[in-house]
Amino acid sequence: MSVQSDTFLWIAVFAILAAIVNVLGILILYKFRKWAEKAKAYFMCFAAGVLISTPLMLALPQAIQKNFYAGIMALLGFLFMFFSNEFIKRITKKEVLAFGIVAAEGIGIHSFIDGIIYTVTFSISILTGFLAATGLVIHEFAEGIITYTLFLKGGVKEKTAMFYAFLVSGLTTPLGAFIAYPLVNKLSQSNMGLILGFVAGVLIYISASHLLPEARGEEKKHSSFAFLSGVGLAIFIVLSKLF
Repeated sequence: MSVQSDTFLWIAVFAILAAIVNVLGILILYKFRKWAEKAKAYFMCFAAGVLISTPLMLALPQAIQKNFYAGIMALLGFLFMFFSNEFIKRITKKEVLAFGIVAAEGIGIHSFIDGIIYTVTFSISILTGFLAATGLVIHEFAEGIITYTLFLKGGVKEKTAMFYAFLVSGLTTPLGAFIAYPLVNKLSQSNMGLILGFVAGVLIYISASHLLPEARGEEKKHSSFAFLSGVGLAIFIVLSKLF
């Protein structure tokens, strides 16, 4: 098997796995609502630990090696996610009745970007892709729960809400990965460095400004331990590859 086909296989496996985990979150909330609501914060904290470690230890250093200006792109990636969220918040304040729809659109865009991240990180190296994808797949569980809950709050019937939640937060991830793959393969190493820098900024934002605040806001007893477990797993995997 060639390196290119091997990379595509990893991308496809994790993109499809993300959709499956997303569906599991939706189904478990449907069947076991109390347990799912309690477990959601732990999954988000663990995912945040993996996702904050990956760009700082691997993605950003690799990006700067390929292109000196990758750090600027990381800042732009962070700001892009920040202002995207601010834009969504402003709309929801003005259009209260459309809250569920607008929030779902935001999650859909976010999930589509997740798919692109899989393609970019695996195209750099299997290790970088594996770590980034692990954190993203784990947070898909919580994302499925959140999206399903949004539709329920919007008055959508349970089974219809499940279907919409899958379309918005589950299907968009593999879609983003497969659309990005042929485009990413045509980029030079220097341009890949810029794209990876942007992705690193997005990952840092997702972890530090999206997953952690939402998870810690629920004040779960062992949420800090879950976060540090995610950091520890990322460090262990990186060190095991270096030594």
